[in-house]
Amino acid sequence: MILSINYWPEVTGIGAFTTYRAEYLAAAGHHIEVCTTFPYYPEWEVPQSYAGRLQSSEERNGVRILRGYAYIPNPATSVKRILHEASFVLSSLIRAVARKRPDVLLVVSPPLGLAWSAILLSRLWRVPYIFDVEDLQPDAAADLNMLPSWALRIPYGVERAAYRHATLVTTLTSGMRDRIVGKGVPAEKVSLLEPRADDSLLVMDPDEGNAFRQRHGLENKFLVTHSGNMGVKQGLEVIVEAAQLNRTDDSILFLLAGDGAVRARIERLAAELGLPNVRFLPLLDEPEFRGLLAASDLCLLTQQASVSAIVFPSKIVTYMAAGRPIVASVNPFSEVAQCVRESGAGVVVPPEDPEALLGAIHDLRGWDLGKLGQNARACARARWSSACVLGHLEQCLQSVAASAAGHAAQQGAAR
Repeated sequence: MILSINYWPEVTGIGAFTTYRAEYLAAAGHHIEVCTTFPYYPEWEVPQSYAGRLQSSEERNGVRILRGYAYIPNPATSVKRILHEASFVLSSLIRAVARKRPDVLLVVSPPLGLAWSAILLSRLWRVPYIFDVEDLQPDAAADLNMLPSWALRIPYGVERAAYRHATLVTTLTSGMRDRIVGKGVPAEKVSLLEPRADDSLLVMDPDEGNAFRQRHGLENKFLVTHSGNMGVKQGLEVIVEAAQLNRTDDSILFLLAGDGAVRARIERLAAELGLPNVRFLPLLDEPEFRGLLAASDLCLLTQQASVSAIVFPSKIVTYMAAGRPIVASVNPFSEVAQCVRESGAGVVVPPEDPEALLGAIHDLRGWDLGKLGQNARACARARWSSACVLGHLEQCLQSVAASAAGHAAQQGAAR
């Protein structure tokens, strides 16, 4: 059983991660149930097809999907997000506890509060759980000064309990793993479980990009794109500010595709500045998204300066699998920056610096972009292929389940 607040049909972030993991395991012959809520991310709005329900059950690609109610705030302020996560923790626990006992639990955090569900269900069913850390929420709250020091004791306490009772802790990057081990968790208890690249992106037809350009009237543009979630952490203002500095050059078009909490504000900013070189598209379906990637000359990955150095957004995996050169406007000591530099996939510039961002874009126009793209794809194929990443996940689950079964057998023999 998987507990995750995000799942299909969400196509960005944790929803995509959990979906491909669950469906891979189901295809490998395992019985998989997912306790989740109704889709809402990144728009922070439940689609009409799901609106008004308290719970539902459905099946897709061999996975049983059990949905329960969660409060979806819009706008998503800090207090409202706490209520949002708390409502899901409660509803998912109610849905899970009524189901048949699984062999193992995979619990996806955030929300960190799912740790309590994991501990309770693990004890009730006497099964082990894996705590999969996609984001270190207490550290993020501390880095962004979201909570006073006294209030931070609560999430840090929940985090310690989650790690202590878990049979295995998994996380996305080596930096996050080091941070968890540094909190006193035994190193042998923490495993790296990186994001998976969409294998279909590793082979793309240039005609997909040409067709996309024709559909959107972009045939003669040097296309600089950002895709995915448009949230606060992305610091998308830097892209609009770079476009403002380059407004007299009509050969470069900045294209932002996706949705999120700040999209409306970023669109208003671009409109107020009257920028002819900025265009917005909504979240795209798979064929259109492939076309966008294939058409892009450069892809942008931007983050606010305050974002933790260990944050590793999934879009970098997507960009690199598609063989796109990257300009990363991020903390130069971050894992994202390290990945871009070491792979040879692009360049890194300081965050929230539009002059540096624009300068890098102009510089890269004179580079061998094909070579940068080849470097990006080679790294993605070696590091994030499905066989490598999802095979490791399956091994982790089987190992945890087998260890628990062996321990139970020993206890039974002793009695």
